[in-house]
Amino acid sequence: MGNLRDLAIPFRSRDVYSWEMGGAYSQKVVLPAFVPELNYDGMEVADGGMAMDAYARMCASRDPGEIESIRKALLEYCKLDTLGMVRILEKLRTLVS
Repeated sequence: MGNLRDLAIPFRSRDVYSWEMGGAYSQKVVLPAFVPELNYDGMEVADGGMAMDAYARMCASRDPGEIESIRKALLEYCKLDTLGMVRILEKLRTLVS
C-alpha cells in the first residue's frame, strides 16, 4: 500500500488546475481537461452512477444477450477509467519535469 497515491490531491488543492475543470476535480472532469483525446462522451456507461445502475440491471437480468451487452459496456467504462488514471499520472509527471 505504500506505493499508492491519491491522484486527486494536486487537483483538489489546486496546485494543478485548468479552467476546463470548472472547479471540480473528479476524473471525469480532469481527464478531458488534461488528456483531451480521452473522454467519456458517447459511452453507454459514462459515470459511476450509470455503472452502478448498469451493474444492478445486469445482476437482475436473465437475458444472456443483455447481460453480455451490459458487461461489455461496464468493461469499456472500467478500461477508460484505468487508462485515464495512468494518463493523468503521466501528465502530472510531465508537468513537474
